[in-house]
Amino acid sequence: MTRVVLALFLAGNLAPNLAGASLAESIDRLIASSPAARSAFWGIQIVDLGSGRTLDQQNPERFFIPASNAKLFTTALALTRLGPDFTFQTRVLADQPPDAGGRIAGDVRLVGGGDPNLSARAIPYRKGPVTGDPLAALKDLAGQVAARGVVRIDGDIVGDDTWYVWQPYGTGWAIEDALSDDGPPVSALTINDNTVTLSVRPGAAVGDMAALALNPPVEFFRLDNRVRTVAAGGERSLHFERAPGSRDALVWGAIPLRDQGQDLLLGIEDPALYAATALRQLLEERGIAVAGRAVARHRYPNAVAGAPAPDTGVELARRISAPLLEDLRITDKVSQNLHAELALRAVARARRNAGSFEAGWEEMKAFLEEAGIHPEAYNLLDGSGLSRLNLVTPAAVVKLLRYMFASPARAGWISLLPVGGVDGTLSGRFAGNPDAGRIHAKTGTLAHVNALSGYVERRDGRWIAFSMLVNNYNGPAAEIRAVMDRICTLIME
Repeated sequence: MTRVVLALFLAGNLAPNLAGASLAESIDRLIASSPAARSAFWGIQIVDLGSGRTLDQQNPERFFIPASNAKLFTTALALTRLGPDFTFQTRVLADQPPDAGGRIAGDVRLVGGGDPNLSARAIPYRKGPVTGDPLAALKDLAGQVAARGVVRIDGDIVGDDTWYVWQPYGTGWAIEDALSDDGPPVSALTINDNTVTLSVRPGAAVGDMAALALNPPVEFFRLDNRVRTVAAGGERSLHFERAPGSRDALVWGAIPLRDQGQDLLLGIEDPALYAATALRQLLEERGIAVAGRAVARHRYPNAVAGAPAPDTGVELARRISAPLLEDLRITDKVSQNLHAELALRAVARARRNAGSFEAGWEEMKAFLEEAGIHPEAYNLLDGSGLSRLNLVTPAAVVKLLRYMFASPARAGWISLLPVGGVDGTLSGRFAGNPDAGRIHAKTGTLAHVNALSGYVERRDGRWIAFSMLVNNYNGPAAEIRAVMDRICTLIME
């Protein structure tokens, strides 16, 4: 049963039974009507923001894996601590200026400052696929270097991501997350969300090897292509494997002749090294000879002793990011894991002078204490919600929602959230509901985990904060989502 059909079924068959019942009774009946929902573990709290009255709650103080509802905590922290106009900068530095002949004797450093959007993504956020040139930002920097009259670099191109501590993966992430776009390494020097797209297309004739192409077109992975072209109408079967820590990748399987092909998103093992490799290539394309290699420079956790030394050198190029608010909007609307992790480290670097998860965690605890959320109500081990070791209570989520609604950042905060039936991860939900645009909420999804928390604006102008955290279901995720969506409709009514 599709999501839309299921939602219509629930709406059509439950409306007579729910009429006249209290909100709590209606929600209980709705959950009981769904086999997948009634066997799951539900956490719910619904609060009228005007009166402060709790309209319904189930297990509000019990712990749940929040999935991407953890991003609510991270983006609220970043918006409050850094402000909507905070920006990042990425620079190209050399130890000395080019000589009269345009030669730089030493290394050239590409210094990351945590900008999440050195990519093809449109800013401000707009619904739809990401298009454009994923190397546009690096091309701009390479062009600035060329405009300085540089014609030769005798040293290396260094990808420097020491602005943040090198802690590429969160506690509790699955090993396969790092190989895809779900959990690529966290780095202060992030290009194209630290992913590349591997396009697999059929060869010219049956028996030929498949055609492989990378976007961005940077020579970084060593691809072992074992995908064969089979007769038209055959089954497409593609497999990818890369050992963690390796740039060697194996692609195997079969692809039919005249097949439309398939795109695979691959996580980049070392983003700073990749960025240096890409910049070296782009400089050479502009006629600048580079004698050295592309190398990476990291700041390891055991090397941290106070604040990093200020970057020194001659600036050859600089790029300033869009305001932070624009990126936080992207983070919540499309549920971008990497950007949430970068936001947490940006707060840590700005507030505690150490771009580490631990520093971000300390700032998070201080922020949540201000919001009236005590440490015993949560356990967050990353900024994105990708970790299955994260735990929060529905009551803690609602406290956060109430705090942000009452804050001076209210308008910007609500603008971060997906809008029902309109954009982000809610664009395909609430089909046929004319009031869907009154729902502003963050989704969350892992295997056997679904979450939806945010606000409902009723027609009478009252705002309701709610959190629904569902764990341990063993049925179709679409069925759980359909029940959640119907609960939102009940709140609105």
